Amino acid sequence: MKIEKPRVAIQGIRASFHEEAALKYFGENIQTIECNSFKQTFEALKNKEADYVVMAIENSIAGSILPNYSLLLSYTFPVIGEIYLPIQLHLMALPGVKFEDIKYVTSHPIAIRQCVDFFDEYPNLEIIESNDTAACAKRIRDEQLTDTVAIANTLAARLYGLDVLERRIESNKKNFTRFLILTHHENVEKNQPNKASLCFQVSNNVGALAKVLNIFAEQGVNMSKIQSMPVLGKRNEYNFYVDVEWDESKQYDAAIRQILKYTHNFNILGEYERHDDEGSTTPKPVKNEKAPRTYINIKKMG
Repeated sequence: MKIEKPRVAIQGIRASFHEEAALKYFGENIQTIECNSFKQTFEALKNKEADYVVMAIENSIAGSILPNYSLLLSYTFPVIGEIYLPIQLHLMALPGVKFEDIKYVTSHPIAIRQCVDFFDEYPNLEIIESNDTAACAKRIRDEQLTDTVAIANTLAARLYGLDVLERRIESNKKNFTRFLILTHHENVEKNQPNKASLCFQVSNNVGALAKVLNIFAEQGVNMSKIQSMPVLGKRNEYNFYVDVEWDESKQYDAAIRQILKYTHNFNILGEYERHDDEGSTTPKPVKNEKAPRTYINIKKMG
């Protein structure tokens, strides 16, 4: 189902990295639904106040955002896409403010961690953590703070009328965040997926997980990500979140059939087209249409 102007729920406000990711994936013609938390984005989707959610899941420096994996399993909305966004962090202030006037730096804690080399050079600056990079830029504009700078993106500087004092202050210039795109089941369009996000549990026995991972290898399916999370209230039990990629769907289908024998609570969180920087993230039309896949709650029976 094609939506002319999709409502996209993001954690944060306009000009945040989440909105930048949404614009990169959907294009400029979207309505941004600002939310205070990741859970609130899922609630917006659940209550039909949004058509899609764009949610960060991992950063190349800070690592996985673990609570978001739990949200994927709790709400069971299908993942329909992904986008990798290069994270470029700039120091910005009100027009006319000079660097020597600065006393405070404010930003999201993850953004701050990504600029440790900069802060090592200026230990006199006091760091103030906030829940959103763009919100820090907006606060400087709204409160006309002349002794404070924000760390955010160029989108925030432009939207809130700030000057960039220092560009690219992130410690690692190859800094990327991966975002997932989720929607209602009825919005899922048929495509030619070559990547899937899975979640499952295995028995607490020697070699149980290795057996599953070997099946992927035997079928020529590449495992691009694995993340474990404890099952709440159950000692020594874990959910394994795995991303896999394939060239031919028969490889993936064969792997799934075999893996069901060795796992329990098996879920397909989503099947989608992997993001390729050199190509488009827009799903390709199906040439030979088959029955639609089940996107969630495929479980081993018995």
